[in-house]
Amino acid sequence: MIDAYEDPGTPDRRGGWRYLGWLVRRQWPRCLAGAGFASVWMVLLAATPYLMARAVDHGLVPGDLGALALWTGALVAVGAFNAWLGIMRHRTMTRVRMDANFRTVKVVVGHSTRLGAALRRQVGAGEVVTIGVGDVQTISTSLTAVGPGVGAVVAYAAVGTLMLSVSTRLALVVLLGVPVLGLLLGPLMGRLQGREAEYRERQSVLTARIGDLAGGLRVLNGLGGKGLVADAFRRDSGRLREQGYRVGAVTSWIQALGVGLPMLFLALVTWLGARLAAQGRISVGELVSVYGYVVALGWPVAFLIEMAHQLSRGVVAARRVVAFLRLEPDPDTGTRDAPAEPSALYDPASGVRVLPGRLTALAGARPADAAEVVDRLGRYAPSEAMWGDVPLADVPLAQVRSRILVADAEADLFAGVLREVIGEAVPDVRDADGTGARLRRGGAAGHEASADVRRRAGAPSKGDLARALHAAAADDVVQSLPEGLDSPVAAQGRSLSGGQRQRVRLARALFADPEVLLAVEPTSALDAHTEATVADRLRGAREGRTTVVAGTSPLLLDRADVVHHLVDGKVVATGTHRELLDAEPGYRALVARDDEGDR
Repeated sequence: MIDAYEDPGTPDRRGGWRYLGWLVRRQWPRCLAGAGFASVWMVLLAATPYLMARAVDHGLVPGDLGALALWTGALVAVGAFNAWLGIMRHRTMTRVRMDANFRTVKVVVGHSTRLGAALRRQVGAGEVVTIGVGDVQTISTSLTAVGPGVGAVVAYAAVGTLMLSVSTRLALVVLLGVPVLGLLLGPLMGRLQGREAEYRERQSVLTARIGDLAGGLRVLNGLGGKGLVADAFRRDSGRLREQGYRVGAVTSWIQALGVGLPMLFLALVTWLGARLAAQGRISVGELVSVYGYVVALGWPVAFLIEMAHQLSRGVVAARRVVAFLRLEPDPDTGTRDAPAEPSALYDPASGVRVLPGRLTALAGARPADAAEVVDRLGRYAPSEAMWGDVPLADVPLAQVRSRILVADAEADLFAGVLREVIGEAVPDVRDADGTGARLRRGGAAGHEASADVRRRAGAPSKGDLARALHAAAADDVVQSLPEGLDSPVAAQGRSLSGGQRQRVRLARALFADPEVLLAVEPTSALDAHTEATVADRLRGAREGRTTVVAGTSPLLLDRADVVHHLVDGKVVATGTHRELLDAEPGYRALVARDDEGDR
C-alpha cells in the first residue's frame, strides 16, 4: 500500500476509464494477486458440485464406501482451502481499495497545492470536498472489478466448460445467459452514469454553500438574513434530495433486475436439467451437479452485475477527478532574476512605493483597496508592479515566493499540535513552482510557505520560535493551553479564540522570517492593549527587514516609518502618521473613526 510520503506517480488525465486503469497499473502485482485469489476461489465454488456428483455416482449409488469417503474427503479439503482463499481475496482487495483511495487523495491534495492561489478562482471548495469525501471512496470501491470481477468471468467460463460434460444444451444456455443480462441492464447503466454525474454536481454546489454559511453565520445573524438564506438552502437541499431519489430509482431497478433476472435464468437451467434427468439423458449425480452449478453461478453472476454497477459509478467519479487534475496553475513566464539585494517594491496602479528595510502602512477607508495593493505586490494578481528595476511579473514565481510572504488575517490554520501549526518541524513538501507560499485563506499552504522562506537561513531554532511568539504577543496563548506548544489545535484554530487565532497567524508569519512581509489587518481582532504590545514588538522583530501592514489602527500606524493614505485605491498622501494627522483632514477623519471604534 502507498506510503504517506511516497510519490503517487503521474496520473493519466485523458479520461475516467484511463484514470481507473492507471490506478490498477500502479499496483498491478497486488491487483493480479487479487484476481488470482478470486478466480481460484470462485472456480472451486463451482467445483464443489462436481465433487458432489462424483461422490453420488461413484460412491453413494453403487454403495462403494471407499469411493464415497475419498470424494467426501476431497470435498472437505477443497472447502477448507477455499475458505483460506476467501480470506486472502478479501484481504488483498481491501489493500487494493485502500491504495487507490490514498493514492487519489495524495494526487488531489498535491494538485491543489500546485494550483495554489489559482485554486479558488477555478473551482469551488464544495467540488474539492465532494471529490475528497465521496468520489475517492467511489473510485476505490469500483476497483472490485479487478478481483471478484475477473474471478466471476473466469468462474463463469469454468462452469460453462463443466456443463459441456453434462449437456451441450445446458452449456449454451449458461454461456449465453449473462450476455443477455448485459443487454438488458446496459441501458440502465448508461442512465445511471448521467444521473450520478448530475447528482454529484449539485452535491458539490450545496457543499460549498454549507461552507460559506458556516463561515458567515454570525454576519447573517447580525443582518437578520439567516432565515432568508436558510429558506434558500432548504429549497436547494430539496432539489438535491429529489435528484438523489432519481439516482436511487435507477439503482433500485439495477439491483432488482440484478437479483431477479439471474434467478429466472438459473431457474431455467434447473428446469432444463430436471427434464434431461427425467428423460434419462443425464444421471442422478449429474442432476445434482447441474443444480450445484446453478447455485454456484449465483456468485459470479451477482459479482458481474455488481462490478458493472460499481464501474458505472466509479467512472463518473474518476471523470470528476480527472477534470480537477486538468486545471492548470497560473502561468509562470518569469525569466529574469529577482534583485540580488533588498529592493523597493512599486505598484503603479496605486502609487504605493515600499522602501526596503522600512515598516510601511497602507490605510484606506475601504480595506479591500489595501488588500488589492498587497495582492499586486505579492504577485497574486496581474499587475505592472516593479521589484527594484525588474517587473515583478518577469521574476520566476519560485523566487518571488521564497522572498515575499503575504499573510492574511484569515489565513488557514491546519489541525495539529501548536508548534507544527506555527511551522516548526514541518516536513519539506513544498512544490517546485512555489505556488504554496501564501499564508492566506484558500491558499492551503501556510506551513509550506513558512518552511520555504526559512530554508534560506537554515533550520530554525527553538529560540526563533520563542521570539516569534513573543513578538506576536502569543506567549499567553501557549501558557493557556494544557500542553503548551505540544497542545493539539483544531482545524482553522476553532479551539482558540478569535484574538488567539490572529496572534498565532502572526507568529507563524514572523517565524517564517521572510525578506518582505505583507500583512493584511494583522491585529484587527485584538483589544487595544494587546494591539499596542504587538505594534511595539513587531517593529523590533522586523528591524532591517521590509514590512507592509494594511489597516487603519492608529496604534500600528503610529509605529510605521511611512504611511500611504489610499482613496479609491490610489495614494493621495504619504508621510508619517503624525504628519498626515496634521495635514490631511481625510486621513484624520479615517483614523479618528478607528479611535472611536477602539473606545
